[in-house]
Amino acid sequence: MKKLFIVITLFTAITVSKSYAQSDLKIGYTNVDYVLNLLPEAKEIEAELTAYGKQLESQLQSKMAEFQEKLNDYQTKMSSGEMLPAVARDKETELNGLRQSIEKFQRDADASLQKKQVDLLQPAYEKIQNAINVVAEANNYSHVFSSDVGAFAVLLYANEDSNITDLVLAELGIEAPVEASE
Repeated sequence: MKKLFIVITLFTAITVSKSYAQSDLKIGYTNVDYVLNLLPEAKEIEAELTAYGKQLESQLQSKMAEFQEKLNDYQTKMSSGEMLPAVARDKETELNGLRQSIEKFQRDADASLQKKQVDLLQPAYEKIQNAINVVAEANNYSHVFSSDVGAFAVLLYANEDSNITDLVLAELGIEAPVEASE
């Protein structure tokens, strides 16, 4: 719903701008994610995120293995009748604490991974934005849109002449791949 509101607002703004300044309106678009994936540092960012994710996953697996070991021990002793009721309650409390600790770790790990991703991608997005600004100013574009926001297509139709992706790649010193740019 929020994305639909943004799209409607953008097109309304363009329509209003067009009626007031017909000759000053020049719109371009690019696919920022496509450009990002072609940056030399993209592979480094992906590798660092993957390594960090694996580190967090390893810690989570270790905590889960500890929980499973204690749960198995508890179940074995309970089924054999070796455990006194007071000890059983203590073990249950311990198991619940471990389960909650695992759930908290999982939430914290997800948040940490997202923060790491933002921290690593921010300089790359700034670099792309600077290149877009240079291209837009050099070619007199009044507006430049990203053709996609994540998996959501913002730009539903545009003339290919308005696609500035190759110009942005050139500004970044990246040669566009042979296949058609997005």
